[in-house]
Amino acid sequence: MKKFINAVDRVLTESLRGFGAAHSDIVRVQMEPTFVARADAPVKGKVALISGGGSGHEPLHAGFVGRGMLDAACPGQVFTSCTPDQMAAAAQAVDGGAGVLFIVKNYAGDVMNFEMAADMIGGDQATVITNDDVAVEDSTYTTGRRGVAGTVVVEKMVGAAADKGADLAACKALGERVNKATRSMGVALTSCTVPAAGRPTFQLGEDEIEMGVGIHGEPGRKRVKLESADAIANTLMHAIETDLKPKAGAPALLLVNGFGGTPLMELYLMYDAARRYCEGRNIKVARSLVGNYTTSLEMAGCSLTLTALDDELTKLWDHPVRTAALRWGV
Repeated sequence: MKKFINAVDRVLTESLRGFGAAHSDIVRVQMEPTFVARADAPVKGKVALISGGGSGHEPLHAGFVGRGMLDAACPGQVFTSCTPDQMAAAAQAVDGGAGVLFIVKNYAGDVMNFEMAADMIGGDQATVITNDDVAVEDSTYTTGRRGVAGTVVVEKMVGAAADKGADLAACKALGERVNKATRSMGVALTSCTVPAAGRPTFQLGEDEIEMGVGIHGEPGRKRVKLESADAIANTLMHAIETDLKPKAGAPALLLVNGFGGTPLMELYLMYDAARRYCEGRNIKVARSLVGNYTTSLEMAGCSLTLTALDDELTKLWDHPVRTAALRWGV
């Protein structure tokens, strides 16, 4: 294992310290319990959006704290859920009096701990669970589909609505609507190495790929021989399209998300392949995003996400955002 590390047990603390210092105009980092909050939180009269989960998926979630997205994020240890006390402390720190909405990826530990946090804080709060992964119905860590890169789309659109003054019930309903309109699937070319483990999470042959891999390295649909980029993109997009069933000619958002170890050159190549698939299936790509947004440490691979849009969702996507990892219009 070769990583920039001083000590395995200090990786998260030192990383967060650097993140907070680098983006002190946008966020503040709280330790013990650990969470990242908007620098100007609480924002009075605005629904507070809180997410979190295991580290190793950066910039998810801390990188999306700021105007137009999250009010706070709770980072757990690498690939390990954050704890209820983190979530409760974050909620109390950013609650501006209009209620708290938790956005939770569908992993057993995340769901259980956010439920415990909700019980701890009481008051006006609600939860949206993301489960956009079409690869498998059940897998390691989950009961039902996994929440993956589509979570970014939910956080962006609900964050925009909250920024515009939507109330808690409207934010929850919107989050559930966006989640239902979003599907994702990923593929791994290599494994990743959790620092505490010191060895790859799984093994792939030189000519093998994991089709439908999870963001913690969980098994996907099948292990297959390496194919062309077009063939891989077509397999992913076919699974997404078959599940989502977008209306012919309707607009969509196409997100190509890197897992941490794939060059941007290859991610844009995959975007080209996925977009050509969409054009051939009468899916109108109206909005795009390409880059590393929901990673798996240094895993080589990517995921494709498609969100069916309408005028309202398009405007919410275009709404100004200012976070460490995503910003436009400001």
